[in-house]
Amino acid sequence: MTVRREAAGIMAKRVVVGMSGGVDSAVAAALLKEQGYDVVGLYMSNWKDEGEDGACTGERDWQDVERVCDAIGIPYYSVDFSGEYMERVFRLFVEEYERGRTPNPDVLCNREIKFGPFAEYARGLGADYIATGHYCGIRHEGGRNYLLAAADANKDQTYFLNQVTERQLDGVLFPLGGILKKDVRAYARARELPVAEKKDSTGICFIGERKFREFLSRYIPMKPGDIVTESGEKVGRHEGVFYYTLGQRRGLGIGGRKGGSGESWFVLGKDVERNLLIVSEGEDDALYSGALETEGFNFITRPESDEFDCLVRIRHRQPLEEARAVVTERGVRIEFARRQRAVTPGQYAVCYVGDICLGGGVIERSL
Repeated sequence: MTVRREAAGIMAKRVVVGMSGGVDSAVAAALLKEQGYDVVGLYMSNWKDEGEDGACTGERDWQDVERVCDAIGIPYYSVDFSGEYMERVFRLFVEEYERGRTPNPDVLCNREIKFGPFAEYARGLGADYIATGHYCGIRHEGGRNYLLAAADANKDQTYFLNQVTERQLDGVLFPLGGILKKDVRAYARARELPVAEKKDSTGICFIGERKFREFLSRYIPMKPGDIVTESGEKVGRHEGVFYYTLGQRRGLGIGGRKGGSGESWFVLGKDVERNLLIVSEGEDDALYSGALETEGFNFITRPESDEFDCLVRIRHRQPLEEARAVVTERGVRIEFARRQRAVTPGQYAVCYVGDICLGGGVIERSL
């Protein structure tokens, strides 16, 4: 497995690329091959289930990996990490929902699978470097690794990598870090890669796109209950508090009421113990927070001071917000320059200085 191609008498550096069956990883592999690396494709099978149409989505993706790698002219393998995924990622995903929080399994998947068992397996294939199709930049300098924002701000995925350690980034390459998504598509079309027009996946990492309520109900018993205002007035019924997120407006099924303002209803909170969904008619002031605290904090790059100015993102694709961060015994306290809407426990607060992603922490509470 460790035999490498030799070019002009010089042994080429081997890069093992995480192949998903999508256009991003396909282009990442093709670019590295063009740059003269000895490229190997590695597909991860992490979920044993069928999609909503009854077909195994993993099999379809594996077929696309085969077609892409054949087109590029690189060897490829498949490895099964479904046991690790269930234990290290999905179990926590379910536990967080049971607590009434809103977790992000894609973040844990990167730390616990892609840059954990996958990286170890890749090195067993003789990898000098490991690469993925993430839209991130990276700088290796003086024995340090710096995770950088991507050139395409709309596709930047550093938020999803906020829990990896600095050492997990040793020998990692992100070939798409300096490329715009439209140019990735154009490259794939120009080289007639078979997934050039394949749509991007928007579902849960490795699980795919699902009817979320039906999927979640397989793992968490749902119990209908009352929807109430902060004062305790009953205004409707919910199908299970775990289905809802802070700030949610659609799908509440609450009509107008006598004496009401006529404004839309929003989710303010969840009382899991009493099975109550707490709502407000209109953009209630309670929906906004000026600060938050995290449970722990994973620093990929730690500032010299325990108190620093930074930019913060509390959900993927949210604009970066100016803030002051203070390291505490429990994690990091973040005070925003302007109040933030629907700060959601279980999600991640991710800090940046310039184009460097410092890391992130799970939001424990808003203040």
